[in-house]
Amino acid sequence: MINQDELTDGGVIPKSKIFTPLMSICLALIMCGCAMSPEKLMIKDSVIRFSEGTIISARTGGPVSYDEFLADIKKVSLVYIGEIHTAKSHHDIQLKIIKELYSNNKSIAVGMEMFDRTYQEVLNKWTEGSLDRKSFIDKTHWYANWKYDFDLYADILEFIKENKIRTVGLNIPFHIPPKIATGGIESLAGDEKRYIPENIDISNATQKEYVEKVFKMHRIKGRDNFDNFYMVQSVWDETMAETVFLNIKNDVMIVLAGNGHIFSFGIPERVFARNQLSFRNIYLAPAGSTADISYVDYIWVTAPLEKRIPR
Repeated sequence: MINQDELTDGGVIPKSKIFTPLMSICLALIMCGCAMSPEKLMIKDSVIRFSEGTIISARTGGPVSYDEFLADIKKVSLVYIGEIHTAKSHHDIQLKIIKELYSNNKSIAVGMEMFDRTYQEVLNKWTEGSLDRKSFIDKTHWYANWKYDFDLYADILEFIKENKIRTVGLNIPFHIPPKIATGGIESLAGDEKRYIPENIDISNATQKEYVEKVFKMHRIKGRDNFDNFYMVQSVWDETMAETVFLNIKNDVMIVLAGNGHIFSFGIPERVFARNQLSFRNIYLAPAGSTADISYVDYIWVTAPLEKRIPR
């Protein structure tokens, strides 16, 4: 393999000419400079790079101020905020936006991917203030279902409880998607099929292309059928879209879900097809990654993901 750092317009620099003392000093300075340069977000098909904290509008392709962003999302009925589940900075931003929208309009609701529909009664008790934290974790079977550290979501849920904000569990029961992934919808028992929306739209070519890329990166033994894998994603999105549709009232609903679900072809367009209510979707993208701005209304550049040290 050719080291790209050794290429010139004319070909490869001879090894004997690379490591002169002067070159060694220059290389050290370059390396130090790179180490100190903050990571930036790359936008697909663009040469522009954006720093952490920047909010990028898909309409203009460039940065907008926080006040401009806020004024815009206050106009709509549905606000979708994505996340990487393990990124604390993403949950901090979600809470910041929830607080802003709540201060503007006390009639808000929060829809959460983290809970399935069968836990709605428990969510109601939480928002009413009749459950403590331990009881809530136990009764939602948090570490059996969602499994991510509860502390990542604790501040959001405490704010919801303190202000009695209506909260909706959006998801399908968590034991069902793995069954679809391994055996298809037809493998489900009759009582499990009742959780599946009657119509599942699998016609969106953009979503299919996106899911196929994910599929190729995360092959799991026993789940090697792409059609089943794609159906799982579609069932997830369709179920959550149906739940949003059935539960939005005369209020603003804020939907918290993984980035892949809040892309336009995920939950938002499926809800819009049902009720034509205005929405904005916000992609929380870490600096150091590449994002496709065609999927969303806004990209908020967040802190780089922590590098995990292999064990």
